[in-house]
Order: sequence, then C-alpha cells, then structure tokens
Amino acid sequence: MAIQANDITALVLAGGRGSRMGGVDKGLQKFNGTPLALHTVLRLQMQQGRFIGDLMVNANRNLAAYEAFGVPVWPDSLDDYAGPLAGFLTGLERCETPYLLTVPCDTPLFPLDLAQRMAAAFDDPSTEIAMAAAREEDGQLRPQPVFCLLGVQLLESLAAFTQGGGRKIDRWTAQHRTVIVPFDHADDHPQAFYNANTLAELHALEDR
Repeated sequence: MAIQANDITALVLAGGRGSRMGGVDKGLQKFNGTPLALHTVLRLQMQQGRFIGDLMVNANRNLAAYEAFGVPVWPDSLDDYAGPLAGFLTGLERCETPYLLTVPCDTPLFPLDLAQRMAAAFDDPSTEIAMAAAREEDGQLRPQPVFCLLGVQLLESLAAFTQGGGRKIDRWTAQHRTVIVPFDHADDHPQAFYNANTLAELHALEDR
C-alpha cells in the first residue's frame, strides 16, 4: 500500500561525537548562519504535510539547545555514542507513525523531495527499507545509508541486531528487503548528499 500523508516521522541524526570536527557538537555548527541540525529541521518542515508528519531530533549532549528548535529531542537508548544505528533505534522506539525517515544533520543540501521519492519505493508491498543513493564525483551511484525510510515493525529486528553488538547500517539493512532510491536526475543538485565531516568542509560547502 502506498504511504499516505503524515505517515512518516522524520528523525534528524545529531547524536555523534563529532570527532572529525575536533569533538564539537556537529549539529550546532553553523551553516550559512544557522545550526546544522536546525537547518535540517527547517528543510524537513518544507516537506511536511504531504508525506512528513512529525519531526524529532536525536542528540546526546546540549539537549537544551536542541530543544529550543521546537521539536522533541531524544538521546540514544544505547550507551557510549553507538553510531547512527543507535539513532535509528531511538527513532523507532519513539516513532508514533508507520514509517521513520532518518536524515543526518551534516548534509545540509539534501533534496526537498526526499520523503516523497523515498516513499514511492513502498508502492511495492515487499519493501521494508528504502535507502537513498547518489552519483558521486567518480560517476558511481553509491548508497547513502544514513538516509533511510523504514517501517516501524523493524524495531524488534534492529533491537536484536544492536544488542548483539551490530553497529553497521548496511549489515542490518542487508537482512531486509531494501530498495535503493537513486537521486541522479538531471535536475538533482550534484552536492545534495555531500556531508561535511570537518569544519573546513562545512565552510567550503557554504562557499559553493
């Protein structure tokens, strides 16, 4: 069955250590004057109504700063900054809609039709996970595993995987019917899925 309006909760992943940014809280670093995580929230709000219903943020420090964005904030239920899958798990635990869309805070140019195109993969009733893919500078179409749309019924599977020590997104998604959604149309922004891992990369992206 096709995904209906407001069936999706979008989760902004801002719970990392920011180690490649020198340990700073990545989601609070500025992109064109706006904290990255807030920029992501605002970009998702532009997609609310037709597909995205609720919004929430996954963060593990500076929680008051994130709460000021006006959406619910949830820290990892797993200890010790266990990576993006810990955010996925937290999102599935807190999600009150049939689907969860995960979006990292460090990719500020992600498509404004992200939710709509990911949702189309669920027109096939066998789909369990939709994962975005983008064409990189070498011309290869590569999955972007932190951009996933998944059904909430996968909570039990993910809980078992993480309790067993699993931390790699692709190893977990490989256990399920995962559909790759290409974002390689002629009018897609060439840096739509470029993620800024360092402050220098973030400033360079601003300059572009």
